[in-house]
Amino acid sequence: MRKQRQPRSSQGHTRNCLNDLIDTQGFAIIDGALATELERHGADLDDPLWSARCLMEAPELITRVHRDYLEAGADIILSATYQASEAGFRSRGLKPGEARDLMRLGVRLARDERDRHLRRTTRLNARPRPLVAASLGPYGACQHDGSEYHGRYPASWREVQAFHAARLDVLADSGADLLAFETIPSRPEAEGIADLLAAQDGPPAWVSFSCRNDVEVSHGEPLAECLAALDHHPRIVAAGINCTAPRHLGPLLQSVAGSELTLIVYPNSGETWVSGENRWRGEGNADFDVEGWYRAGARAIGGCCRTGPDQIRQIRAALTRAAELSGPPGRHG
Repeated sequence: MRKQRQPRSSQGHTRNCLNDLIDTQGFAIIDGALATELERHGADLDDPLWSARCLMEAPELITRVHRDYLEAGADIILSATYQASEAGFRSRGLKPGEARDLMRLGVRLARDERDRHLRRTTRLNARPRPLVAASLGPYGACQHDGSEYHGRYPASWREVQAFHAARLDVLADSGADLLAFETIPSRPEAEGIADLLAAQDGPPAWVSFSCRNDVEVSHGEPLAECLAALDHHPRIVAAGINCTAPRHLGPLLQSVAGSELTLIVYPNSGETWVSGENRWRGEGNADFDVEGWYRAGARAIGGCCRTGPDQIRQIRAALTRAAELSGPPGRHG
């Protein structure tokens, strides 16, 4: 199994909170799908803002979903900001300042529910303090056309980077423990994000890619090349795969076995998003090979689209078994 690096300091930050958590218990559990659970609780997300619509109309539902995931065993909860942007909120009549306030609200809702969870459970268990990650989706996610699953944008990379810069300016100082750049479909978009992170101070970040097969990210570059381009970055402490069919994860992890980054994986259910129909199609696969992914080097594992608290409970049970078999906690080499 690959050797794991020691925690690195990011600019202005002396602690890598993600790897501190992994060192404590041997793994970290990321929460599951936000939109799936919001819809289950009655939210109408047939909207370009998707889950971010609830920041405007039903923030109490977001809080409820965070609570469900924390109670299911999640160590990391992601804010409802994946598709939030100033442009998206302005299209609904909000002023720029109001849009930025809503983006910060997404992080505050997660932090507040994390803190309530700690007050409820501190005497009941000895789990590490959960982390809050500010979610930042790719440029394509805010186009509402499914292009986060192929990365072929009708925009220059300069425009894509400007899109990320505007959201990073808001969320970098929102109080999140981590920044989570999710479902990134290409190496150029990831490298643009890395350049932005290198130019400013702020919390540590991870970058996770959507992948189309056993080797390549959605745009076509090998995942191994994408992770190599992020290695030794002062702010990026982890990288990996999300919103990808579970059947691809084993081979993808094998393809990046030499990476020194902490590896994260949180697949979708195995269904396929059809943007023209605005829905998921196909059969889901709830049989996550969590212990196999752990043996292959993944240390932060969770779920993405079409997963829920039940999957998170199962992941926690599987990772607890895997960590016990591996010996003392840590990012085992």
